[in-house]
Amino acid sequence: MTKQQYKQIYNITGAAMEVYNTLGRGMDELIYQEALQMELASRNISAQREVWFELYYKGQKMKKKYKADFVVDDIIVELKSVSVFSPEHRVQLFNYMRIAKQKIGILMNFGGKFFAAERYWYKEETDDFILLKESNYKEYIE
Repeated sequence: MTKQQYKQIYNITGAAMEVYNTLGRGMDELIYQEALQMELASRNISAQREVWFELYYKGQKMKKKYKADFVVDDIIVELKSVSVFSPEHRVQLFNYMRIAKQKIGILMNFGGKFFAAERYWYKEETDDFILLKESNYKEYIE
């Protein structure tokens, strides 16, 4: 990950925190999507909303598609409005990252008492997803 990508992760997360602080918790996910799209635009951060990813099996396109909430540059952003993240929420983000061949993903939650965001790095060669924390993120910056 480049320093610019790392900075963009925090710019996106900061925009989401502003949305949470303005709207509060527990609304429908679509409300937060719309508000985040507006907040990102106000910060001159270009984002694609509700991006569809096609799946292929042995070179043939499948009928099933996945839809990520946002793609900002090369970062997948998935929003939730739940009390706490579940393993299924993380798996959903990981599938999007794997299918889209994107190494960076952010999982955000607007439903808890406090805003929460988890930032992940995908190591394609080992098919591992690493939670980026203050203690380890520097290992992944080029």
